Order: sequence, then C-alpha cells, then structure tokens
Amino acid sequence: MNQTLDELGWRPFFDAQISSHDDAGCHPVRVMAVHRGKIAVAGAGSTHLIQPYIPDAAEADDHPTVGDWLLIEDTTLQIRRILQRENLFKRRAPGKDQKTQLIAANVDTLFIVASCNQDFSAPRLERYLVLAREVGVQPVVVLTKTDLTDTPDDFAAAARHLQADLLVEMVDARDADSVARLAAWCGKGATVALLGSSGVGKSTLVNTLRGSNNIATQAIRKGDDTGRHTTTVREMHRLDQGGWLLDTPGMRELQLTDAAAGLAEVFDDIVNMAQHCRFANCAHNVEPGCAIQTAIADGSLAPARLDRWRRLVTEETYNSASLAERRALDRIAGAAGSKRK
Repeated sequence: MNQTLDELGWRPFFDAQISSHDDAGCHPVRVMAVHRGKIAVAGAGSTHLIQPYIPDAAEADDHPTVGDWLLIEDTTLQIRRILQRENLFKRRAPGKDQKTQLIAANVDTLFIVASCNQDFSAPRLERYLVLAREVGVQPVVVLTKTDLTDTPDDFAAAARHLQADLLVEMVDARDADSVARLAAWCGKGATVALLGSSGVGKSTLVNTLRGSNNIATQAIRKGDDTGRHTTTVREMHRLDQGGWLLDTPGMRELQLTDAAAGLAEVFDDIVNMAQHCRFANCAHNVEPGCAIQTAIADGSLAPARLDRWRRLVTEETYNSASLAERRALDRIAGAAGSKRK
C-alpha cells in the first residue's frame, strides 16, 4: 500500500494536534485493521503490523480501533498516543459487565445495510440510526437484495418512515452499475462505515465497490433469511473512487449506551409531542391531557413506534448508569416482578 496521508483521510483537524517539539521522532499512521493481538496501520508510503499496547491506557476509549489516527515512534513503532477523534462508534459489549466495545472512529458516512426480505427490521434500523445521530455522522440506509421481492418500494418507504429526510438507496449489491449510485460518498480520503446484521449482503457490497471478490461471502439460511457471520475483523478497504470502506462483523446484539442525544433526534416526533402534555412528568399512559396518547388515538403516531422508543430509552438509561445505579434499577425491577406474581 503506497499512499499519502491525504489519501488516507488526513485533514487539518488531526494536523492541528501534532507538535513539532513534543512529537519529534514520531509520525502519524491510520489503523486499517484490527486483528487479535496486532493492528495493521498505514502512513505516508508505509505499512506496519504493530502491537496495540499503550502504556497509559486505562479506559476502553484509550485503545485504538479501526479508523483511528495514531502517533507512533519512528524507530520502535510503539504507539505514543491516539489522536483526538472526530467521532467514535461504540456499543456496550454483550454480557452483564459494563465493558464498552469500540466499533470505528473518524467516519464520514455510515451505510446502514438492510435486505429486502424477512430479515428487514425497523427496530434494528432505528438502533443504527440512533448510533449514527449520537456521534454526528450522516446515515444512509442501503437496501440490498431488491431482487428477492416484488415490492422493493415498500421496504424503502418503511425505512424512510423512521425519520424525516432519511437518505435511502436501493441497490443490487452484485451489480456495479447499481452500486455506483453510492459513489458520491466514497471520494478521495472519505471514510464510509458499513453496519448491518449478518447476511444482508455487506461483503458482496464491499466486493462490488472495490471491483474485486477478495471478501468471502456466504449464502443466507433459507428458512428465515438469517445470515451467517462472514466478516471476522474490522478492516478498511480502498475504493476505486479514492475513499475507504470500513467493514465490520455483523452484530447480532447492539446495546445502546450514552446515546440520549441520538435517541432524541431519531424519535424527535415523540419528544416534541411530549412537550405538549399537560403535566411535565407525564408517563404517556392514562394521564389526562397526554399529547402522545392523543396522537395515538388520531392515528398520527403508531403504538409500535412508541413502544420501541420506550424500550430504547429504558435500555439506554440502564446501560449508561453506573454499576451502583444499575444494581438499584435491578432491585426495583425485581420487586415489581414479585408484585405482579
């Protein structure tokens, strides 16, 4: 790989963080892939496979992830520090602990990939949209496998209904001419991340955008259109248009954390309605003067959307709480469950 920093996505935001005095003997590189125990990085005309170890790293955010810009020492290649990120995608890792899993950094556009079959899920798309809006990255919903349905426009309408002005593109991931409509987001130095569940055609889309078949693909399961995990590492791929495509393993579980602002933006219709309730502490159930219940009654708000908003708010609140706060919430939930019995 032989490229300039600009071609890798370097911009004034990162350049302003380099000190000619304090950072002598170091040079910037970008994390191109994350493997077990090693990370692949690329700089101006050079590539390396280095240890991800940072001596002073304590929190999860202090560790490098794909898309990061690092300052490494010229001779030892040891990481001096991670440059401040323009944005960072992360999630609560599966399990009961409070570990955070970093997904990608310094992304310009997020392609949210969904397929036009049984695996299409509005709730899942909303989760990805919350994630994008929280970090201020432009989301584009990319609908694949349009050949599997006679009504692809119905899937597009369902996606657009999730948020006003949402960009939705329908493509045949195997057809270069169809995928070419995504080129506007893939110019020189631009970074596009791909998110979506397994089996929606992400790897096929990557291959078509790159004009190669280097990324392995697998067929979906016929019974329920569920896919298998194909991508196993987070990795950046060079595109013909000069940009970078950041592929991630399909995620079966995306727990939201620290995403209150993203929730408010994706569900701004409900948030705005709630401001017109008679009581500030309205629970939006049976309280008099509830604007949300009025909207449900007149058909302007679907009960399913309200239910999804409630679940995501509850989940985000729980995941963002401290360990002590979560234990208290668990006790409250346990007591409520006992009373219902």
